[in-house]
Amino acid sequence: MPVGPFFADFLCRELKLVVELDGFSHDFRPEADAGRDAWMAAEGYRVLRFTNRDVLENAEGVVMAIRKEVQGLKKQG
Repeated sequence: MPVGPFFADFLCRELKLVVELDGFSHDFRPEADAGRDAWMAAEGYRVLRFTNRDVLENAEGVVMAIRKEVQGLKKQG
């Protein structure tokens, strides 16, 4: 999903929530992710990052973390 000059893996525009699933390639460019996250934060977006391994080995934990963030954002809004 397009977000400014970037693309998000998953995006909820209503809550300004971005969910990123980071694969192996992200290990080689942490400064790019940091810059991207800083831009999104300045625009009011909340970014949640999970590794592909997290998703494969602990999908329930990932879903719970996203659910908790969504509930928190809904209370703020």
